Amino acid sequence: MANMNTPPPAVTSSTSASGADGGNKVRSLASDDGLGRSAQSDVISTLNDLIETSKDGEKGFALAAKDAKDPGLVSLFREGEQSCREAARELQEQVRALGGNPDESGSVSGAVHRGWVNLKTAATSRDDKAILEEVERGEDFAKARYAAALKTNLPDGLRQLVERQYQGALSNHDRVRDLRNQYQNR
Repeated sequence: MANMNTPPPAVTSSTSASGADGGNKVRSLASDDGLGRSAQSDVISTLNDLIETSKDGEKGFALAAKDAKDPGLVSLFREGEQSCREAARELQEQVRALGGNPDESGSVSGAVHRGWVNLKTAATSRDDKAILEEVERGEDFAKARYAAALKTNLPDGLRQLVERQYQGALSNHDRVRDLRNQYQNR
């Protein structure tokens, strides 16, 4: 997920170019040279996994923002929601550029496995510390998914995109963790 503190770098995830029809086309960050069908399928699968993770994070942050009491936390969670939405959009563009079908919604059952399942329970208690703990668990999962993706064979341009988003997930996690620690000390 993109770093909430840093605007995305200027046109690193995609390049718009006018096509013959006057529309915009996204150029894939994956080099088409030497990327066989099987490798391309693996890359698309990896990116779709990250899209699903980002969409689940977007939903989790939205729920956290809805239920948090502290206005500062609401703002932080809204930033996280937007960050996840932007990360998913960037990845979806790359999947389309590779000729694949990007995940559009995240997973229904995947949220259970991504650490967001207990967020609803935490929110019903209306306890900001509990919400922060659940958001941190969700970000733990995102960190793990991005780390796993970086261990796969990604073309250089896509690796840079995934690495940038991974750094954002690390930053998001650390901000949430630090706030959770502050709430524990209250």
